[in-house]
Amino acid sequence: MSIDRFILKKLDNSQESHTRLNLIRLFQIRIYKAQTAEEKHLLR
Repeated sequence: MSIDRFILKKLDNSQESHTRLNLIRLFQIRIYKAQTAEEKHLLR
């Protein structure tokens, strides 16, 4: 299972707001890193 699917599964199953917030932040960081990597690739 990819880390993204793992995060989404945990987010879907989590009831604790603090845990959900941390999972959302982690997912946002992963999205940001993927976007910057894609932009660097496109600039080459």
